[in-house]
Amino acid sequence: MSQIKKGALLNYITIFLTNVVGLFITPFILNHLGKSEYGIYTAIGALVGTISVLDLGLNNTIIRFVAKYKAEKDRRSEENFLATTMLIYIAISIVIVIIGFIFYGHIDSYFTKMNSEEINISKTIFILLIFNLAIGLPGGSFVAICYGYENFVFPKSINVVRYLLRTIVVVSILLMGGKAIALVIIDTVFNILFMLTEAYFVFFKLKVRIKLHYFSSVFLKKIFSYSIWIFVYGIVAQFQWKSGQIVLGNFSNTEVLAVYAIGLTLGSYYGAFSSAITGVFLPRATQMIANNASPAELTDTMIKIGRVSFIVLMYVLGAFYLYGKQFVFLWVGESYYDSYLIAVIIMVVYTIPLVQGFTGPLIEAQNKVAFKAVIYLVFLALGTLLGFFLAKKHGAIGMIGGTVIGWFIAQNVMNVFYHRVLKLDVLRFFKELFNKILISFLFILAIGYFINYIPGNGWINFIAKASIYSIAFIVIMYKFGTIPYEKELFSGIFTKIRN
Repeated sequence: MSQIKKGALLNYITIFLTNVVGLFITPFILNHLGKSEYGIYTAIGALVGTISVLDLGLNNTIIRFVAKYKAEKDRRSEENFLATTMLIYIAISIVIVIIGFIFYGHIDSYFTKMNSEEINISKTIFILLIFNLAIGLPGGSFVAICYGYENFVFPKSINVVRYLLRTIVVVSILLMGGKAIALVIIDTVFNILFMLTEAYFVFFKLKVRIKLHYFSSVFLKKIFSYSIWIFVYGIVAQFQWKSGQIVLGNFSNTEVLAVYAIGLTLGSYYGAFSSAITGVFLPRATQMIANNASPAELTDTMIKIGRVSFIVLMYVLGAFYLYGKQFVFLWVGESYYDSYLIAVIIMVVYTIPLVQGFTGPLIEAQNKVAFKAVIYLVFLALGTLLGFFLAKKHGAIGMIGGTVIGWFIAQNVMNVFYHRVLKLDVLRFFKELFNKILISFLFILAIGYFINYIPGNGWINFIAKASIYSIAFIVIMYKFGTIPYEKELFSGIFTKIRN
C-alpha cells in the first residue's frame, strides 16, 4: 500500500477517533472539571486559538515549496527556504509572547463575570497555552516537511498514537482529581515530546537540512504571496468557531461559556461525516479540473458528490433533530438544552456549504481563493458583531444566531459567484440535489416523530429509537430517495461490509 493510501486510511482513523472518542470523553471531562472550570478551559482555549492565526499559513506553504524543490532536486533552495521559514517562525513566536504578555494583563478586566479564583485559573491556563503556541507553531513545520516529502504514514501514525495516549493520561489524571490546569500541563508535555520525535524523524530519517545560504526579500515575498490567503482563511475559521466564546466571555458567566462550547463541539462533529464522504471523491474532481472539464461536466460531478454527502448529512441531521435533545440530556445533563439548540442551528446552516465541498478545489484551481476568503471574512465578522448585540439579550443562542446569519449570507453570495464566475449551473445543482432525497427525508422525519413516542428516557430507550430510525432511513432512502448510481454505490459498500 502506498504512502498516500496509508495516509488516507490513517486520516479516517483519526476522524473516527476524534469524533467517537470525543463523544465519550467530553462528558467525562465536563463532569470532573465542573461546568464553571470547563467554561474557563474552553474560553481561554478559544482566546489563545485566535492568536494561532499568526501562523500565517506557513505550514501549507512549506508543503508546497518542499514538494517543489524535492521534485526539482534543488537541495540548496530547499535548505534556504526552510531556514527562511524558521526565521519567520522565530519572529512569530516572539510576537506571540509579546501579545500574550499584553493579553495577560487584561484578562481580569475582560472576563468581567469571573470571580477571583476563576481569574487565577484563567491566567495560569493562558500562560501555559501561550507557551504551547509559541513552540507549537514552529514545531508544526516538521509535519509539513514530512508531507512535502510525501511521507504521510509517520506523522499521521504519531497523531493517532498521541491522541490515544493523551486520552488515557487525561482520564487517569482526572480520576486522580486533576483539574483544567493539569490538562493543559499534559498537553504541554505531549507537545514537547512529540515535536522532538517529529524533529528527529525529519533530521535523521528524511535527512533534511536547514541552512540559510542567502536572504532574499524577493524570496520572502514569494512565500507570503502564497500564504496570505491561507492566513485569511485562518481568520475566517476563528470567526466561525471561536469568536463567539471570546465575545460571550466578556459579559457571560462560565456556565454559559460551557453550554456554548458543548453546542459548538456537537456542531463541528457534523462536518466530519461529510468530509469522510467527499474526501473519497475530491481527488477525482481535482483531476477533472486539471483536464479542463467543461462547466456542465463539473456541475455533474458536483451534483454526484453533493447528493451522496447530502444523504449522509440528512441521516445525521434528522437523527439529531429528533433524538438529539434526549442524547444531550443523557450525555451531559438537562442544563445543556441550549447546547442542543446551538448544535441544530449549526447543522442546518452548515449543510449547504458541506454538500458544495467540491467547489473548494475548483476555486483553488482557478485562482479565485481571494474572493471567497474576503466574502467569508467580511460577513462572518459582521455576523459576530450581530451576535454580540443579540447575545446581550439572548445569551449563547443569540451569539450563534448572529454568527450563522453572517455565514448564511456569505454562502448565498458564493452561490451567485459559482454561477456567474465559475459557470456552474447552481440552479440545476439544487434541483437535482433535492430530487427524491428531500421528499423521502420529510417522510422519514414523520416516521421518526412517531418513534419518539416510544416510552422511556434512558440510554437503552435512546439506542432503540435511533436504531429504528436508522433502519427506516436506510430502507426508505435507498428505495425512494436514491438514483441508480447511488444504489450501486451503497450496495457495493454494504457488500464489502458483509464480506
